[in-house]
Amino acid sequence: MGISIFAAAVDSQEHTQKVAESLGFPVAYGVTREQADLLDSWWDDRGFIQPSEFLILRGGEVRFSTYSNSPVGRMDAAEMLALMTMVIAGSKK
Repeated sequence: MGISIFAAAVDSQEHTQKVAESLGFPVAYGVTREQADLLDSWWDDRGFIQPSEFLILRGGEVRFSTYSNSPVGRMDAAEMLALMTMVIAGSKK
């Protein structure tokens, strides 16, 4: 589809590498609260960042985003592919 996928985590490099081994896309590590605040990400009372997910078009336009305060509501791979298909089809009209 000509898209790029990447992720970022607050975890250490070692922990992130273990998680990322099976994903097939790059995962950055060591995200700070200051960086997450730039995205308006939500932090719970325990100091953990909650999921913040974005579909960013070439040129930097944020087309869709989700914010969660639990595992519920995270982007599902099949749903993201359907969304990308819709966005790509709409851009060709």
